Amino acid sequence: MFDLSKTLRHTGVSIATDVGAGTSLSMLTTLSEAYKVQQLQNKPLSAYQGLYQITLGNAQSLLLDDKIGNFMPNKEADFLIIDMGATELLARRMTQTKTLDEQLFVLMMHGDDRVIEETIIAGISRYKKGAA
Repeated sequence: MFDLSKTLRHTGVSIATDVGAGTSLSMLTTLSEAYKVQQLQNKPLSAYQGLYQITLGNAQSLLLDDKIGNFMPNKEADFLIIDMGATELLARRMTQTKTLDEQLFVLMMHGDDRVIEETIIAGISRYKKGAA
């Protein structure tokens, strides 16, 4: 029952996966599990904080935030293009959202590897769904 908020007051935290302590290689699935653990402790993890943790937060933990983690100028272009309606459940839930916060929460809770439409690494497309 990891206390994320208490730990963040003292040090940086990475939310990542290698399946050593989890069941998925999907960062979104791992993030959904982190949200559930925090809820059990009555310490909600917002979608904004969760997505920050798996992007710029992880880059900071690795001391790579000068190169990766966001879209600031002179950083490497490593990012995903996400299909917010990749599954029937995700598409149905998205129709009920009104704000970006709600959309990101739905992505955090229901997203997995199926939402990845394209992967860009160093500005070059390295994976595109449906491509041979």
